[in-house]
Amino acid sequence: MDEASIRNDRSLTRTTAGLLVAIAAAITPLAHAQLTDATQTQPSVPGGAIGKSLQQQIGAGRGDEFTPGSSLYLIARDPARAIRRGRQLFQRKFTMEQGQGPRVDFVSHGDIMAHPALGAGLTDSCAACHGRPRGAAGFGGDVATRPDSRNAPHLFGIGLREMIADEMTNELRTIRDVCGLVTTITGMSITLPLTSKGVSFGWIKSLADGGWDTSQVQGVNADLRVRPFFHDGREFSLRAFAVGAFNDEMGLQAADPLLCAANDAASPAAVTTPAGLVLDPKLDTIKAAPTCSSSDDADKDGVANEIDPALLDYMEFYLLNYFSPAIGKQTERAVQGRALLDGIGCTACHIARFRIEHDRRVADVDTKYDPARGILNHLYSSVTTMFRVVADGAAYPKLLPKRQSFVVDNLFTDFKRHDLGPLFYERNYDGSLHTEFMTTPLWGVGTKSPYGHDGRSSNLEEVILRHGGEAQSARDAFAALDDDRQHMLIEFLQTLVLFPPDDTASSLDPGIPGSIAPQDPAQHGSIALSALFQIPAEGTE
Repeated sequence: MDEASIRNDRSLTRTTAGLLVAIAAAITPLAHAQLTDATQTQPSVPGGAIGKSLQQQIGAGRGDEFTPGSSLYLIARDPARAIRRGRQLFQRKFTMEQGQGPRVDFVSHGDIMAHPALGAGLTDSCAACHGRPRGAAGFGGDVATRPDSRNAPHLFGIGLREMIADEMTNELRTIRDVCGLVTTITGMSITLPLTSKGVSFGWIKSLADGGWDTSQVQGVNADLRVRPFFHDGREFSLRAFAVGAFNDEMGLQAADPLLCAANDAASPAAVTTPAGLVLDPKLDTIKAAPTCSSSDDADKDGVANEIDPALLDYMEFYLLNYFSPAIGKQTERAVQGRALLDGIGCTACHIARFRIEHDRRVADVDTKYDPARGILNHLYSSVTTMFRVVADGAAYPKLLPKRQSFVVDNLFTDFKRHDLGPLFYERNYDGSLHTEFMTTPLWGVGTKSPYGHDGRSSNLEEVILRHGGEAQSARDAFAALDDDRQHMLIEFLQTLVLFPPDDTASSLDPGIPGSIAPQDPAQHGSIALSALFQIPAEGTE
């Protein structure tokens, strides 16, 4: 090789090395969210590995509230541990030996409309797609028939959204039933407004034949089930979504006894999930499990019973109790920006506050700007338990949710679908268009980019100006603001932030304020759910 060739070769090597470094830097933040367990990889670092193997996480299976080591036992008697186990499951990197990986033929030929798995996700961990920031979780879009692209939002506070949507559904259906009852008694058709928690869903009209005219129902399906999950509002159950995500994203099938009971061909039955949601096939179409037999290898990869039902229990319970986003520093300009959000009409759809009448969680985590106690990120989390102690003679009492009312603030959504104009429309594989999408909650928007349900807007100003359709007047009002007031509004939105729970000081683990080594997990504090664990014999998580 001559000298010139050697120089060119070295230059190419340096270029390649630089590219690899850049790629590594780009993917590292997501990699932080994914974990192996301590039985798979050594050595470990504090917080760097899951404490239990997958089989140890399954433990005694689902069991019941009297079977030690089972999911229903831990959810009832050691709920903080159950939440932590669900979080570790969310971050787990599944292996092919455990059944990970959607299987298609070698060249992936086929009709994608008939076999949507050809377009399914290819990942080994929930956190691989939803790892903002450092392990936060989130719901993605339609992975089976993915139109154009998707921008998976975060999952902070998702349990609150399930509860609000479920209570809205019950209120809307009560209005419908009252409407029908009046017609049954009087023989006259009547029209009633459909309003729940301050949100209008249009009107419903009862008919003399016992049916309803739903042509004036707005933002929700005719069955009045409010479905807050997926960008077009297609799912209402955290459990059903988790079953679908395991299957579609990772090729992991769960023979869930609850979804199977609700979809039993001979005798479908209503069930209540460990997180307290009622799935009633008489009222709703319940998503079917990919298989109802633990011995069935549904995806023909040589592995059966890939997701044990106990793991679903932990995942659902974790999602129900997942923490809300934080509120960053409220400067004078940010406060003025919040007022502008109201003034130009954004909060007609992005509604900030909702009241839950019967909160099914066992704890609340309130995270706010606190430079004195927020060691690593100027945020501090105050943890409040919300369970009641029920002694029943067992070795450990039950710690059950109080189911009291709770006010959710800074959510900024209305749980409805809207048409925001052609700049938000999406093309499906069959050429049709999706034209209506759920109002995206704004909490966490200050951390997460890009923007829009499809991720096609690179900053907040762009996504606001992209609005049209039902939001045209609010969009135009924003455009009419001078630059300074536009920036005020955006500065407020930038205070609605996410945070890494394992790196945020809290009342459970305040860390060491003034530490000279704030990067040390032992010193910067965390939301240490282990402080609430009840059963020492279960060990580390």
